[in-house]
Amino acid sequence: MDEIKDFKFGKAPKLSELIDAYGDAGFQATELSNAVELMKKMKKEKCTIFLAFTANMVASGLRGIFAQMVKEGWADAIITTGGSLDHDMIKAYDSYFLGSFSADDAKLHQEGVNRIGNILVPNDRYELLEEKLKPIFAELAKRSPVSPSEFAMEMGRNIKDENSFLHWAYEKKVPVFSPGITDSAIGLQTYFAKQKHKEFAIDVTKDMKGLADIVLNADKTAAIVLGGGISKHHTIGVNLLRGGLDYALYVSTSESYDGSLSGAPASEAISWGKISEEGKHVTVRADATLAFPLIWYAAQE
Repeated sequence: MDEIKDFKFGKAPKLSELIDAYGDAGFQATELSNAVELMKKMKKEKCTIFLAFTANMVASGLRGIFAQMVKEGWADAIITTGGSLDHDMIKAYDSYFLGSFSADDAKLHQEGVNRIGNILVPNDRYELLEEKLKPIFAELAKRSPVSPSEFAMEMGRNIKDENSFLHWAYEKKVPVFSPGITDSAIGLQTYFAKQKHKEFAIDVTKDMKGLADIVLNADKTAAIVLGGGISKHHTIGVNLLRGGLDYALYVSTSESYDGSLSGAPASEAISWGKISEEGKHVTVRADATLAFPLIWYAAQE
């Protein structure tokens, strides 16, 4: 058995030194260190990597890391929610602001400001989104019905911001799958768009073959799953087709005591065949905005 070792640095350590010390510290520090090593193995073994995350993370500063991952070949497919597309496009043109978890929400509502934790999004950002989506709806109506990945690709084609994951997904031809795309501001705008373009439709089943082909044609598959919900389940679920993922990294704050999919550890997915019996997996119980930048940058070193 390995010994638990105290943190002991004479001066502030390099990131790689700190992560090495995490490995011997116990609790989630050890799991985070294990996550770094797992990410390195995914890349070294040339796995087909699925990157899954939830919309709130795109509202945060993690958006820039997602863009960098796509740019640098760390994602062969993205699976996310419709809200991720909303936030990515809005932030390509205007800013979100830092607020407080204890803000007066009634006052914010009166001022036309929406709160995501301690992140603030003024209403006019959604007016901006509406204007940016209008030409996209008009273009896609010509080839309707479209899949969510086609919708995301057209959004990326129109975005020039290099901090946008949709921009780099378009540039690198990385498909963005969003099975719940209408549960978002895009869904609301679809309602308005159909008043003008009655032929417009999104067919969520149209992406199933493309996603399945990626899984079935892969030598090995790996998933980086940040958060839970539909992004998580769609990622691990499609890997049933090949007997499960070879590698899986989860970062989540959800717990498993209520049987939720979001809180289920990676080990539970083995019983379903979503991660193979021989698959390597790590579950880090932490807020992704805290943990994932450490994991990502340490993996780069």
